[in-house]
Amino acid sequence: MLAEREVAKKLLQIKAIKLSPQKPFTWASGWTSPIYCDNRTILSFPEIRSFIMDQFVLLSSTFSAFDAVAGVATAGIPHGALLADRLGLPFVYVRSKAKAHGRQNRIEGQITKGQRVLVIEDLISTGGSSIQAVDALREAQTSVVGVAAIFTYGFDKAERTFAEANCSVRTLSNYSVLLTEALEQNYISNEEKETLEAWRQSPSTWS
Repeated sequence: MLAEREVAKKLLQIKAIKLSPQKPFTWASGWTSPIYCDNRTILSFPEIRSFIMDQFVLLSSTFSAFDAVAGVATAGIPHGALLADRLGLPFVYVRSKAKAHGRQNRIEGQITKGQRVLVIEDLISTGGSSIQAVDALREAQTSVVGVAAIFTYGFDKAERTFAEANCSVRTLSNYSVLLTEALEQNYISNEEKETLEAWRQSPSTWS
């Protein structure tokens, strides 16, 4: 729990996560949201980047044994590559769809039948992009041990998505922990925390 809060604190510190209940963001999906998460920001802060990798190494040890790491394009690529380097393992990344030219690869890098793969994602929202990557790796006849990510909004839809795909998912921090930390750091008020909690209950209809 302490590490989850420390991760949340650092994400707020570098503004990788921004909370704005009064002036919401609009996601690409069209959803109105009081939170915006861009974990690519971590890459610009060496000390925090190293801390996040330390946590990923610990988190990865909770999965069954694996011999390769796969990043989900595009935001999961750098974090996956850094983890693979730390662990001394092969790295590949999975595109959202196959290239329209050249070798028309969906999976970039060398992957072999029977390899056990840990998938790295930066953020879990609905879980759709993660499971698309998992499906692509399974089609390549590898064994996916699970998905590890930096942060999750904790949507019920994501839980169902991973359960239906029979894929375990674990994250370094999550929305509930973030709100607790944000309140303690006076980043938000109690009233704003209630607004943020209400959003998560029905993100597609919240305004």
